[in-house]
Amino acid sequence: MCNASLIKIMFFLLLLTQVGCSNLLPRSKAITESPWQEYDAAKASFDSIIVGKTTVEDLQKMGFDVKSSPNIRVLNYLDIAAMLQGMPAKDIDPGLQACLRAREDCRAYVFEPKRNYSKRVGNFWLDILNFKRKTHETGWRFKALIVFVNHHVAYKLSSGEPKIDQMTDQVNPLGPLQAPADMITRTLF
Repeated sequence: MCNASLIKIMFFLLLLTQVGCSNLLPRSKAITESPWQEYDAAKASFDSIIVGKTTVEDLQKMGFDVKSSPNIRVLNYLDIAAMLQGMPAKDIDPGLQACLRAREDCRAYVFEPKRNYSKRVGNFWLDILNFKRKTHETGWRFKALIVFVNHHVAYKLSSGEPKIDQMTDQVNPLGPLQAPADMITRTLF
C-alpha cells in the first residue's frame, strides 16, 4: 500500500518537472515608452510629418514630444555636420544644408521607440544546467531623425525593424563547467 502511494507521488513529481518547468525559464522585455504599441502606428505618425510645414507643437500632437519623450537624443548642428562628414556638399539634402547654415537655430531629435520581448524556450534542465539555451526574441524598433530649423521641420528620416522574430541557440558542451573553462582559455591566450 505504501509502495503504491510512493510510486504515485514519484510519477506526479516526474510529470510536474516535465510539464511545468518551461514556465520557470527567464523572460524579459525592453520597452521604450511611447504612444505607439506597434511599428506601423509609429511609422504612420512619422509619415504625417510635412517638411517645411510641421512645427514643434504639431510634432507633439503626433506623438513625437521633444520635451517629455523618454530616451530622446538632442543633436545640434555640429552633430549633424559630423554625421555628414565625407559626403559631397552637392549630395546633402537641402534641409540639412539649411540646418548647417542656421547653426544655433538648428536642432535635431532622434526618437527610438521600441518593444522587445525575450523568452527562453526549450528544455528546462538543459537550460538551467547551462548545456543548451534557446532564446526567442520578438518585437519591433523604430528610429526617427527629425531636424528643425527655426521651429519648422527641415528634414526627416526613419529606419527600423518592423517585425523582430529571432531565435538564438547557445550550446555549451561543458554545461556548468563552460564558464570556468572560458575564463581559463581567455587567461592563457
